[in-house]
Amino acid sequence: MERSKSLRMGGQNLDVRGAGRAIVKMMKIEEEILDANTGEIGLQFVNSNNQIKATFPSDGAGSFTSEAEILRGDLVKILYNHTKDDVDYIFGKYITAIDQDDDHVNITFSDGKKAVYDLLIAADGVRSSTRTLLFGDEPEVKFIGLYNAWYTIPKKETDTQWARWYTALGSRVMLIRPDNHGTVRASFSFLSDDPDMQKLSLGEQKKLLKAKLNGAGWEEERLKEEIQKNDDVYFDGLSQIKAPRWFKGRAGMIGDAAYCPTPLTGMGTTLAIVGAYLLAGELSQHIKHTDAFLAYEKRMRPFVKKVQSLPPGVPWLAHPKTKFGVAIVNAVAGILASSIIGKISKLFGDKAKDATNDEIDLPDYKSALKEMPNRQLLFFQA
Repeated sequence: MERSKSLRMGGQNLDVRGAGRAIVKMMKIEEEILDANTGEIGLQFVNSNNQIKATFPSDGAGSFTSEAEILRGDLVKILYNHTKDDVDYIFGKYITAIDQDDDHVNITFSDGKKAVYDLLIAADGVRSSTRTLLFGDEPEVKFIGLYNAWYTIPKKETDTQWARWYTALGSRVMLIRPDNHGTVRASFSFLSDDPDMQKLSLGEQKKLLKAKLNGAGWEEERLKEEIQKNDDVYFDGLSQIKAPRWFKGRAGMIGDAAYCPTPLTGMGTTLAIVGAYLLAGELSQHIKHTDAFLAYEKRMRPFVKKVQSLPPGVPWLAHPKTKFGVAIVNAVAGILASSIIGKISKLFGDKAKDATNDEIDLPDYKSALKEMPNRQLLFFQA
């Protein structure tokens, strides 16, 4: 189920790595994902004059850019095209009430209609309304003190196939990334202890963002101008979801609704793919859904805990307040990008890139899936 009237094709860059990459390979969609690559060739740190201070090519050790870098909308299209003939998609509705008994989940939709399912899996985002219906305030939405705005802007002659990162005074960062649609994906982030800014209206958010951009330099005027023009500005306070349980009766949640790690980890898409694979697999292995849910949590929780562990100083170190702090960030980036560090990193690069493969066991459910019970599942995304 999708709240929007059609597929939501917008969004920013995603990458699929480690265990997630292994799963899309099993799904036989890896080549499609690679073919839909954004074309980004790496990341450059720049100063206010657009002078390059550090370069991290996509094929280098510790690269910011993944080989499987893809826009959210392009990944949505690939997944939809492979499932639309076998899955009933419901658009333009959302869930307003959930009532369970021992055998079924009774759902009331936003248009007043009702339906009965064997299982309900909420796969919506960090602000999941379905999660609230199921668990109330039990899950913790842990705000990490960082706000981010994402939007698509027209491409200019100064834009290249390199992503450009600019660190400004006052704990602010701009990031401009190429895409494969003839436009550019822009983001602007800043530190704040106020957890309520995301509750502002779109007009109030735009006013706030333009004020926060004042005096930042570099592409400040361009980003402010495009914020005013753009109706597809996504603004949010980055938060992690800490839920003591993911299931209640015949209903549960996966993905960002259950264990959002924040975009800072670069693992949100991988967690979503791994979580869906393991849940489907465990349901194929167990007659009782309760046993499947328990087996799933046993496999998934340690992986989620590891991914959600942000490095010390994140996000504050990357968002310095002073001119000296900005100089330190650029200097450290230059050191890490140096040829000497690169050569040392290459000794461990291949292992590091696939480290997430070793952090969770991916059982082969193929034989069990042939005997999977004929269940009707509702996967919901707001």
